[in-house]
Amino acid sequence: MPSDYDNNLLREAIINIKAKDFSLARRYLERALDIADDRETRTWASYWMSQITDDPQEKRKYLEEALANDPTHPEARRALAVLDGKLKPDEIVDPETLPQQSAETQRAKADRFACPKCGARMVFDGDGRTLVCEHCTRSQSLDDSMPEFEQDFILAMATGKGHRKPVAVKTFNCQGCGAQFILPPQEISSICAYCGSPHVVLGTKELVEPDSIIPMAFNQRQAAQYLVQWVEKRKVTPDGKVPAPLGLYLPVWTFDIFGNIPWSGTVYRDKRQVRINGERNVSFNDILVPGAPRLVDLLPKIVSSFDTIAAPAYDARYLSGWPAEAYETAMSDASLEARKQAVERTRQRIQSDLGSINDLNYNTSNLSILSFKLVLVPIWYTTYLFEGRSFRVVINGQNGTVYGETPSQGILDWVSGLLGK
Repeated sequence: MPSDYDNNLLREAIINIKAKDFSLARRYLERALDIADDRETRTWASYWMSQITDDPQEKRKYLEEALANDPTHPEARRALAVLDGKLKPDEIVDPETLPQQSAETQRAKADRFACPKCGARMVFDGDGRTLVCEHCTRSQSLDDSMPEFEQDFILAMATGKGHRKPVAVKTFNCQGCGAQFILPPQEISSICAYCGSPHVVLGTKELVEPDSIIPMAFNQRQAAQYLVQWVEKRKVTPDGKVPAPLGLYLPVWTFDIFGNIPWSGTVYRDKRQVRINGERNVSFNDILVPGAPRLVDLLPKIVSSFDTIAAPAYDARYLSGWPAEAYETAMSDASLEARKQAVERTRQRIQSDLGSINDLNYNTSNLSILSFKLVLVPIWYTTYLFEGRSFRVVINGQNGTVYGETPSQGILDWVSGLLGK
């Protein structure tokens, strides 16, 4: 049975550290490390050992030991970042008193993307790599940029960078459907990608620039072909002509989540109820959370098919000629949704592994978000009519995956509404 003696030694060590008696604290910590019978005690004992030594090599040794026991330990990660020069101690903020945002807003880059031959506007062709002049059709290849590194979530929140300084960008609001879009530099008008209404620029909005962007990989003609294949496969006969798909970019937050979830529950064995418990390791790379409310119910159907890991760094030229919806969900709120998704997926895996389990309880305190980024993902969007009702279709602009509402789904939704489900 685990003893509490090692924890008592750790508590005594911390008391002496606060009293500045580092020599006595070290003896308590060394003894605690010798007899520690659980990972948490070893983690904290190693961390506190790193805090009472001035030797950089010894400090690194204990910090790495702490992280070997708990890779998500925030204090150890911050201390190691300081030791590596990635974080300055004066940048760390008190979470209870976050610094006020500066009233001054950065100005977004206003590159014109003009044709070097005739001076007309150049727009992104939608082939993933080329700008094309609208007047003389001169083309210019975009340099392949390296994928954007994800931002360390713990360090970002420790320094307040989780609430990065916004930039002023031009936006317009659709008065018909309520959508809000970002306009590329130098453009003064646009058409709503959802309802097709023309609009003029109404002003600016302060937004954080994306970290990366997945370029649109094909044009409208190819998008229409994907749509036709989808309709034919599902044997849907729309009422009249289907509007051509409109291309746009949507904001998506991605999060890497790591840790473990201890669990317990009961199962029936040999005709009796037996209590069982265990621990499930958790490792999710790029859990995606939509950043805008429109299509939030449809986007998850195709969002997993985006390859966000290799997305290049954000470049405003990819938006030339293409609308991008403005995000409305803050990173901190999106992180809570990502964590919720990670917990739910883990719960389902536990249920799947064990079959029928009752009274399932689990502890998510060891679950941590390691990194995040804001990505713009490309989609094509349209609607079609069937028996007088409108149905929506979304096409993944990276690989052509199609998901759309179908008449059978509409009927099920209608019946569920009547039944109050």
